[in-house]
Amino acid sequence: MKPKFDPQKHHRHSIRLNEYDYSQAGAFYVTIVTWHRECLLGEIVNGEMKLNNAGKIVQWKWLELPKRLQYVELGAYVVMPNHFHGILYFLEYVGATRQGLTNTNSDTIPLQTKTTDSIDGSPLPRGPKPASMGAIMSQFKSRATKRLWKIPELNNTPIWQRNYYEHIIRNEQDLQNKTDYIEANPILWDKDDVNPINIKP
Repeated sequence: MKPKFDPQKHHRHSIRLNEYDYSQAGAFYVTIVTWHRECLLGEIVNGEMKLNNAGKIVQWKWLELPKRLQYVELGAYVVMPNHFHGILYFLEYVGATRQGLTNTNSDTIPLQTKTTDSIDGSPLPRGPKPASMGAIMSQFKSRATKRLWKIPELNNTPIWQRNYYEHIIRNEQDLQNKTDYIEANPILWDKDDVNPINIKP
């Protein structure tokens, strides 16, 4: 079956709802893009994504999220040559599940005090609400960057573009459309507006 894809609906400009609580239960479609849209994470071969070591690290760090944060679950996702799409579900949770966010272990810096200004070339505002989407994405990008910097050719180079794109999934049809797009993304690479060959000088 041909994947559902509406280019008029799918865009990467962040449209946020005023006064929306981004830590409440719900589902979100998120996109992050590499610095200057460089193809750091692999390549598309015959309509399939072939991850390189950097791409495998990004995938690993994404799959690690629900292991560290008990109040999130993952939906469909795809690592592309120069960007990443994923669906993330916020679950109902109790205060105890936030313990990991305030642990004094240096590997779990409290999210409310974490910033990526000097880490990955994608600064986010200081002080996002703990357990919010902004805090989770900040930590995900930072953790992936620290691991990616162990690759000699990427050491101390910017990895991500500033900020990220986020879409609130409102119903089952919206969820299906985003899932279909994620699954079809590799075969649509030639037409993707993030593909370097489609970027006008």
